Amino acid sequence: MLRVAGARLLDDRDYSAVRAALGANPVASCMVSARVEIAGVDPWRLGGELWGSGGTGLGADPADVGLDGLCFSGPNLMPLCGDPQAIRSFADRALRRARVCSSVVGPSEQVLGLWEELSGEWGPAREVRAEQPLMALDRQPDVLPDRFVRPVRPDELERYLPAAIAMFTEEVGVDPCAGDGGAGYRARVAELISSGRAFARFEDGEVVFKAEIGALSQRVGQIQGVWVHPDRRGEGLAAAGTSAVASRLVGGMGRVASLYVNSFNTPALAAYRRIGFRQVGSFSTVLF
Repeated sequence: MLRVAGARLLDDRDYSAVRAALGANPVASCMVSARVEIAGVDPWRLGGELWGSGGTGLGADPADVGLDGLCFSGPNLMPLCGDPQAIRSFADRALRRARVCSSVVGPSEQVLGLWEELSGEWGPAREVRAEQPLMALDRQPDVLPDRFVRPVRPDELERYLPAAIAMFTEEVGVDPCAGDGGAGYRARVAELISSGRAFARFEDGEVVFKAEIGALSQRVGQIQGVWVHPDRRGEGLAAAGTSAVASRLVGGMGRVASLYVNSFNTPALAAYRRIGFRQVGSFSTVLF
């Protein structure tokens, strides 16, 4: 692989430039923006590293030190922006160590370009989802929200968790309880519930619809984990339930609601479009 001027590890001196880069595409960068707004740029607090291409890191005005490319390296590898040279520099840095991420995810141009550089040493991937429409909604939904969809209470974790596990297994293709017996995934779900970002419709004590706000930045909330009980599919629960979560984001939290979905999932795409979501970009995901 051609070696180019290396991507550098960003630190607190780059905070303004990082925020400017993230703000250029707030929907696509929501997952990383949510972390940076809370933890800053320091890797220990952030739970991962931010790599940058361009800029000087001298703490000057972001217009003077603007980053040409930005990539988050943590549980997921997320190249958020950058031209081919920046992407090659991210690949060069990633290949200096053993792979620790479970996926490469983000804007399609950057992800697929990065995977082209990495696949020779990191491949083969378990699955490459090359086309995932990135969708957004900045107004109240067109579909009447399901009034029975509500935030999950902490004491409902045990009833909610099986639905969350079923969703993850169906969507990602692996059991989230493998490896550590589910302790890590259980803690993540409990955190979403305690922060008021897990939503469900319960019937007779069982979850028939669920969804979560997986990332919440100052401008955007990303909906994830939309799931309907197999026995209740085709009844419109997904559209009405997702509408309820989107309405909470737009009306109650003052955020743009966003999500991304596999292009082959035509029922979900149709439901989101009925709600009023419009495509604003394309994501890709490489699963390991």
